[in-house]
Amino acid sequence: MRSAPTILHLDMDAFYASVEQASKPSLRGKAVIVGGLGPRGVVATASYEARVHGVHSAMPMSQARRLAPNAAYLVPRFALYRSISDQVMALLRALSPLVEPLSLDEAFVDLEAGGTAWDERSARLVGAKLRSDIRAVTGLTGSVGLAASKMLAKIASEEAKPDGLVVIRPGSEREMLAPMSVRTLPGVGPATGDHLRRAGIHTVGEIAEAGEDELVRLLGKAHGHALYAMALARDDRPVVAERETKSVSVEDTYDVDIHDRVRVGLEVQRLADRCVRRLRGAGLSGRTIVLKVRRYDFSTLTRSETLRGPTDDPAVVREAAARLLDSVDTTGGVRLLGVGVSGLADYTQEDLFAQAAGGAGEEAAEGEEAEPAPEPRPEVPEERRWSAGHDVRHTEYGHGWVQGSGLGRVTVRFETPGSAPGRVKTFRVDDPALEAADPLPLVETPPDLPEPLRPPEAPPPRPPEA
Repeated sequence: MRSAPTILHLDMDAFYASVEQASKPSLRGKAVIVGGLGPRGVVATASYEARVHGVHSAMPMSQARRLAPNAAYLVPRFALYRSISDQVMALLRALSPLVEPLSLDEAFVDLEAGGTAWDERSARLVGAKLRSDIRAVTGLTGSVGLAASKMLAKIASEEAKPDGLVVIRPGSEREMLAPMSVRTLPGVGPATGDHLRRAGIHTVGEIAEAGEDELVRLLGKAHGHALYAMALARDDRPVVAERETKSVSVEDTYDVDIHDRVRVGLEVQRLADRCVRRLRGAGLSGRTIVLKVRRYDFSTLTRSETLRGPTDDPAVVREAAARLLDSVDTTGGVRLLGVGVSGLADYTQEDLFAQAAGGAGEEAAEGEEAEPAPEPRPEVPEERRWSAGHDVRHTEYGHGWVQGSGLGRVTVRFETPGSAPGRVKTFRVDDPALEAADPLPLVETPPDLPEPLRPPEAPPPRPPEA
């Protein structure tokens, strides 16, 4: 590991929801939930105001509505999120040629490779200026972690949230990690966490105390060795510059082989949902669904199915994965399952959370009767499907965004990122004066992107090699 905290991890704060609040003055300081609004929709991001009600990403939207019935529920504007992400990534690339994006709102940066930091002081200067530049260029906030390794930098940025900066000094890592939950470490999910808890291991410090041999006995050779190294703060993984993603996949290894075919099917469905969440987080969709099964005898089978076009729909991925599972003999037990998507493509704004189109109308509250179904009417043209949160323009009232639609009406709030909270008007969905519009920039005149940051003092010369 390094002797200075020169690996930076940036994580934008509640990114999608923060973009929506920045662009909609009436939603600032209020609970905002972004995701699919249809019956199978899931939460993509919740603002911090919504999180206090227990809402979190990957939660079913129906559950979120029960927890936060008064929140604003919006369909994502993925093209806008990507354009803002491009601005943030440009700021990072001004710091170093080694930038490793993890998603639209998260990345590692090797500051030492860029010559912008070599000790704690210079790293702090870079981190503070980066946060200032992000706010100036995008109007948003991000949290920064600085450490001598990728694992610790990511933990530091999590500690910094929201809108903060945390530096983990080399030499203090084990002391800092010791009281933290085992779930803090990468790769420790609910199943591994429960397995460790049953063995009396609850904190990272207790992992280190248990010893490598005990962890190998509990978790197997590969996982035990890796977890022990992480508990000792050992992580030499380099920051890898951006490269084209070939596939997105998730997999789980089970402590005890699964024999129940129904349970296997449920696990595959759960993995499919996780894979889609990761796919969306990377801003991608894909055509080929891949199922991986490692059986009790360590034989590994892979099955795939190619769709007619790219998808990010969890139902489509679940159904394809289930069909693939039908062709696999799981007699004797399964020790690993995985679901992946390849043949990747960028999203278009229209196909993100495609299921949302079916849920635009208001649902009846519990105990109330739903509105009677309207008389059949001609199908609304594609351009007249008004998605909650998306941009519109009216010839008289100007720029606004859709608050909701249904029963042949669309409600619009007219405001812009730089205005005061605006007034609300309702129109017929086919009103010729109303049309879809492009999002407005969050910052009216963003400053020029900075030159690569250079701290005022040059690094000390390296001692001559022996």
